[in-house]
Amino acid sequence: MTDATRRTIYLRPWRIDIVRLPGVASPLPASLIARATVAALEAAAAPEPGSVTVVLADDEELADLNLEHMGHEGPTDVLSFPMLEPGAFRGRGTRVVKRIHIGDIAISVERAIEQAVEGRGGHTGDVRWSPADEMRLLVTHGTLHLCGRDHEEPADEVAMRALERDLLAVKAT
Repeated sequence: MTDATRRTIYLRPWRIDIVRLPGVASPLPASLIARATVAALEAAAAPEPGSVTVVLADDEELADLNLEHMGHEGPTDVLSFPMLEPGAFRGRGTRVVKRIHIGDIAISVERAIEQAVEGRGGHTGDVRWSPADEMRLLVTHGTLHLCGRDHEEPADEVAMRALERDLLAVKAT
C-alpha cells in the first residue's frame, strides 16, 4: 500500500483510521465513514476505547484479499478482519485500560459505486441508491462483522439486516 493516504479521526472513545489507496476516490467523506463506523461499534457494544482501520481500495486489491484470506476468486465489496473474539462484544460499556484494535475493513470503492449505479446495491442486490449510501452500508456491514455479527444462519441474517437498516436510517451528519 505504498503512497496510500491515511486520515485519523477521533470520535471519543473511538479512533478510526481511514486509509485510501492511490487512485481511489470515495463518494463518502472520511468524516461520514468514521461516523458510520462509530454508530455500528456502539450498536454492537464494542469494548472501548477502541480503534478500527477502514481501507478504501479497488476491485484488484479486494480480489487479492478475497483469494488470500477467504479462498474465493474475484473481487467482493467488503471484507472484515476482526482482531477480537465475538465474546468481547457481550457487555455494554465494557471499558479497557488502553485502546484496543477491533479490526480492519477493506472496501472496494469501485464495486460500491458500480453496485449503486447499476441498481445492485443494498442487502438484496436490487437497490438503486447513491454510491455514498452504498458506502455507508458497506462500512456498517463490515464494522458489524468486526464485532462478531454474521449472516450465516437465517436468524442471524435477519438480526444483522435489521440492525443495519436501523443504523442506516439515522443519517450520519
